[in-house]
Amino acid sequence: MLSPIQVLCSDITTLSLEPEPFASYTEADIISTVEFNHTGELLATGDKGGRVVIFQREPESKSEPFSQGEYNVYSTFQSHEPEFDYLKSLEIEEKINKIRWLPQQNAAHFLLSTNDKTIKLWKVSERDKRPEGYNLKDEEGRIKDITTVTSLQVPVLKPMDLMVEVSPRRVFANAHTYHVNSISVNSDYETYMSADDLRINLWHLDITDRSFNIVDIKPANMEDLTEVITAAEFHPHHCNLFVYSSSKGTLRLCDMREAALCDKHSKLFEEPEDPSARSFFSEIISSVSDVKFSHSGRYLLTRDYLTAKVWDLNMESKPLETYQVHDYLRSKLCSLYENDCIFDKFECAWNGSDSVIMTGAYNNFFRMFDRNTKRDVTLEASRESSKPRAVLKPRRVCAAGGKRRKDDISVDSLDFTKKILHTAWHPTENIIAIAATNNLYIFQDKLNSEMH
Repeated sequence: MLSPIQVLCSDITTLSLEPEPFASYTEADIISTVEFNHTGELLATGDKGGRVVIFQREPESKSEPFSQGEYNVYSTFQSHEPEFDYLKSLEIEEKINKIRWLPQQNAAHFLLSTNDKTIKLWKVSERDKRPEGYNLKDEEGRIKDITTVTSLQVPVLKPMDLMVEVSPRRVFANAHTYHVNSISVNSDYETYMSADDLRINLWHLDITDRSFNIVDIKPANMEDLTEVITAAEFHPHHCNLFVYSSSKGTLRLCDMREAALCDKHSKLFEEPEDPSARSFFSEIISSVSDVKFSHSGRYLLTRDYLTAKVWDLNMESKPLETYQVHDYLRSKLCSLYENDCIFDKFECAWNGSDSVIMTGAYNNFFRMFDRNTKRDVTLEASRESSKPRAVLKPRRVCAAGGKRRKDDISVDSLDFTKKILHTAWHPTENIIAIAATNNLYIFQDKLNSEMH
């Protein structure tokens, strides 16, 4: 059997959502988060304009076998609006920072979305019947004069065109002084946490007017501040465990059974710095931009500016594996600092079996690493690759002054305005979602999509 990375190299195909050629877009159209639900049947994206778009996977059709797996727009709604904090004279962006699905308990779906300050719980449900024959209402829904009602009838449900309804169920506000960067639903399905630069709060999904502060790293004097929280996530199976990452490149595993305030971590994952490799940019590029538990719960995947690392929960001293995402940029750090690209926050993702990891890069490139074979591949999300059932070809970037082969791309010709910051992997199949500016690309390994 071919390894996942081999198949993904040679036979990843585009499913749908081909972008319009030369389509213009505004800042509000830029995708800011991507998330599959727990079954992979739904895919949600959030953008800088505060909108959430949900895509649904098409069921398999005997007449059109090739259409199976395509995602089409299911629902679109405005999640957040721009606000203004009059006390601090601060504008609050409508940009969606994170979306997290709740496991499905009934016919409806629920998801959490957040901007910098406010988290909202949304219910997504379908309606294909409507009640008719009200006794006290007319056909347009107006209340009848009760004196005109001379007979009673039994209301009936009549079929209607399928309608997807999205309604806000909870608004969790006024709990964060700083910008929310993470939300994570606990495995008890009753609580979730939200993290900002200095604090992490624990919420109950049914209670909106209070939360419990479980991490607070704010110093008494802000001049003593040396690090900020960059990401946080609950363990997939143990509801008492969570991890959070910092701008210093450290990971802290916390156990809520030990104390109400988890300022003292259970484990600290930190890689010793090589003094000979230290530079002006060392602290900036070591900041962890994303952390994800593996599906098994045994490993942690982190992403900093240049590398992706896999950590074993039983080994704190150093990462189990380190993957160079775009090492050819080391010579470009000065210019990347000047244009602020060095502060870009790349996300990372596991495949369903925890054997392959994925993360983004520049020039609309994204990288995959096979943990078993140690193979890696660079692929491009582009208009050419977005044609239905187009096969993605591996790309290669050569360092400045290096030997170039045909089709190689020089590091000097990379477009740093095109960046893949947000990616997601289907929970069980080889289907990936890539957000490239205002375009969403969905790719499938058609030969081996059920290898997990």
